[in-house]
Amino acid sequence: MVVNRIRLLLAVLFLLTTHWLLLGSFLPLSAGRERWSWLALSGVIGLVVADGFLFQSYVWIGPRLGSLLMSLSPVVSALLAWLVLAEKLTIGQMAGIALAISGVMWVVLDRDSPVRTSPDRRRYLWGVLFGLGAATGQAIGLITAKKGLGGDFPALSGNLIRMLAATTTLWAITLFQGQARATVQRLADQRPAIINIIGGAVFGPFLGVWLSLIAIQLTHIGVASTLMALPPIFLLPISHFVFKERLGWTAVMGTVVAMIGVAILFWV
Repeated sequence: MVVNRIRLLLAVLFLLTTHWLLLGSFLPLSAGRERWSWLALSGVIGLVVADGFLFQSYVWIGPRLGSLLMSLSPVVSALLAWLVLAEKLTIGQMAGIALAISGVMWVVLDRDSPVRTSPDRRRYLWGVLFGLGAATGQAIGLITAKKGLGGDFPALSGNLIRMLAATTTLWAITLFQGQARATVQRLADQRPAIINIIGGAVFGPFLGVWLSLIAIQLTHIGVASTLMALPPIFLLPISHFVFKERLGWTAVMGTVVAMIGVAILFWV
């Protein structure tokens, strides 16, 4: 939670500076109330609610199963986009999405099998429900973001609005819980972590989310969210070459399947 609070705050500072340098103002004040509302709602749902569900599911059922459930977000996104935005996917695109998700599931399951039994069945059930809630929250966040980005609105401005809403909400909760001082103190006690948090803020909520908004502007949400579900795949070579983890053939084959699915998305 400390990392999340600090990285969002840093991301807002980076976005304000970049928005001023590239677009000539710190805030997109001319965006209009409706656009601000959609994007702010998207930020709160996608960056506060969904992430909160995801982190809690990690605690209850572990990161592997939590990531597996989160990889279902493209399915939810495609269904919601079909219902809300009337987006249509071709048979080939649906096949590509299914193949990519299958590859992700294959890899995640291979690296650490999901929990099959649990001494606390109720906690396990809640963990699964929270993982599904995270996937649904991310999907809703993308849908509402696309609504707010209509009319070629700059994705940079959209990301700034989303991040401002999410950061304000998260820190309001932090203040209400009396955790603000503890957050600052924990950061002061873990100074070596600051560099990593800055890196996480730059490549996550600053650049990563900015690029994700460009993606949902230029293609179907189902396709974009499928590509966003691939971090477990990209982490494989890092795990092998940086952390010296051994990878089985199942993980490699899962990677190949996922990449074929992604390729299909571009070909059809």
